[in-house]
Amino acid sequence: MQPLPGLMQAAGSDSQCQAIADFFSHSSGTLQDEKKTGKPFRRRTAINLFVEMAARHLATKAAQAAASPFRKWVYNASGFNKYGLMHDDLLYETPDVKQALKRLPEDLLHQRSFRIVRAMQLSMTHDILPKEQWTKFEEDVKYLQPYIDEVRREREEREEWESNN
Repeated sequence: MQPLPGLMQAAGSDSQCQAIADFFSHSSGTLQDEKKTGKPFRRRTAINLFVEMAARHLATKAAQAAASPFRKWVYNASGFNKYGLMHDDLLYETPDVKQALKRLPEDLLHQRSFRIVRAMQLSMTHDILPKEQWTKFEEDVKYLQPYIDEVRREREEREEWESNN
């Protein structure tokens, strides 16, 4: 089965689209699977797949858009942005976070240290930054998260390796 030309443009490269269409049109189940599971057999076509993917994407975007004002309110109500801190500055330093901090580039580590020291100074003087210097919701990036994810993957892989050997 050849995927539709419009689907090929929307999904990306020809090989990606062909692989997706092949997988879902040829291996979505058999009549024997229907007898075993009791679920009706339904062969997915490329257009069914595209419609399902588009609906899932739109539902995710709509949920994010609806949650965004609430997330922004919670972010501002938490108060750490009034000290110029970012979300990842407040993470509890578990062994994974400590290892991720060791991997952080030096300039990001210095920026983090500056923000934490400035926040402690402001806290001791019972003061906050001027509103134009507050960390904005849109500017707060999770700069440490990729490093934490990498450390966790490595730890889990190491634990799996040790448990199997």
